Amino acid sequence: MNNLYAFEINPELDLVIERVVPVSPELVWKAWTHPEHVKQWFAPAPWSISSCEIDLRPGGAFNTVMLSPEGQEFPNSGCYLEIVPHQRLVFTDALKPGFRPSEQPFFTAALLLEPHEKGTKYTAIAIHKSPEGRKQHEDMGFFEGWGQVIDQMVEFAKGLA
Repeated sequence: MNNLYAFEINPELDLVIERVVPVSPELVWKAWTHPEHVKQWFAPAPWSISSCEIDLRPGGAFNTVMLSPEGQEFPNSGCYLEIVPHQRLVFTDALKPGFRPSEQPFFTAALLLEPHEKGTKYTAIAIHKSPEGRKQHEDMGFFEGWGQVIDQMVEFAKGLA
């Protein structure tokens, strides 16, 4: 078991993106933990985020509304599970704020940040309950979409310096 993750990566259930980004863990954290910042980069363009609610505490809300280029809204409601400033942020749509069970859970996300000589080792993990859920997420464009969002976050975070 890798102690950094507190669980083993299961390639049948988990999707992982890992890269080194040229901004500090503090700036990545800032980009991820302020609603006004998340709204600037969290959806792959030309999609956008029309609203964001963050209650940064275990059991607190992480709610966003994605807006399609055609104006269709896609609300996402979730709950923070673990918060370690500048290191680790874990949230899920399996639970609503206050740890209330969700009717249709899709995945849990773990964002892991480690200082690196070139900025931050950035690891994003999407944890699914079934191979079918993992495949569905991958087929939805997980790697392309999340990769684009990481690039957008980096460009935004550079402006926070």
